[in-house]
Amino acid sequence: MTDLRPGPVSRRRTPPPRPFRVRPAGPRPAGLRPFRRGTPGLPAARLRALRLLARRRLARLAAALGARPARRLLLPVLAALLAVPLLTAAHRARPAPYGDRLVAPASLPAAADPAVRIRDARVQAYDTATGRTRWTYARTGHRPLAVRAVPGHVFALWSDGLVTDTVRGDGRAVRWHRAIPAFDGRPAGVLQPLDPAGEMLAVLSPQHVAAYRAVDGDLRWVLPARRGCHFVPSRTARRGPVLLVAQPCAEPAPWTEQLVPVDALGRVTPGRAPLGNGRTARPRDRGTPGPGVRRPAVAGPGKGLAGAR
Repeated sequence: MTDLRPGPVSRRRTPPPRPFRVRPAGPRPAGLRPFRRGTPGLPAARLRALRLLARRRLARLAAALGARPARRLLLPVLAALLAVPLLTAAHRARPAPYGDRLVAPASLPAAADPAVRIRDARVQAYDTATGRTRWTYARTGHRPLAVRAVPGHVFALWSDGLVTDTVRGDGRAVRWHRAIPAFDGRPAGVLQPLDPAGEMLAVLSPQHVAAYRAVDGDLRWVLPARRGCHFVPSRTARRGPVLLVAQPCAEPAPWTEQLVPVDALGRVTPGRAPLGNGRTARPRDRGTPGPGVRRPAVAGPGKGLAGAR
């Protein structure tokens, strides 16, 4: 059987019909162009020109976006290249440390061990055969007071209490600078090498005796003066590898306390066990033997200066 029930009623409204426009009869007014669908309001030539201009701008924008990473890398590189000469000029223009002024003529070959002396407020190394200058060393505002030369080293004491070590052969560098506390300005006997090879240097002052390793200026040991006494750097004597330093006292004291023996390992005392100090000299060049090794006493008036340790 056929279902005769009515179906759902649609609520959609039917749009009203469009009005029908009728072109008025008669001639068209002047200046009025007919309307044609799809025709732009600009001439075709002008439209092509605008499209071409837009394409060019898009091409330029794409090129700029593609070159941006390269520009980011290029700017730091250019900045670094421009900074190199500026940094080099600043490095050359800065003052030398401690006012050092080393002058070595490039035309002269370096000598193994030239002689040294103080001349015109500077340390001068010269050839003993010809007298020609090998190198000079000066410090701005200061003058050398004393100089000691050992193989490979030139030790100098300056007016401000600074001790320096310069390469003796060609004067190419100053190895180290060390200051003397409370320097009294008297240079006599202040610089005392403690071995023939010049591996250790003793610097004497009234308050203490300090020993430095020549290769790097490392402080190895310090011997202070006894209370009520003081060292006199100008009153020293040598007995083999031992340096004797006068130590007068204000109050009466035994003579053994007023004469202090030192060597590369420190103060010479009976039965001492010195610590190693990194020296490379042969055992026979050392001031005292190691523990358990006996050495004949050094003959002298009355009794030996440095007997068996």
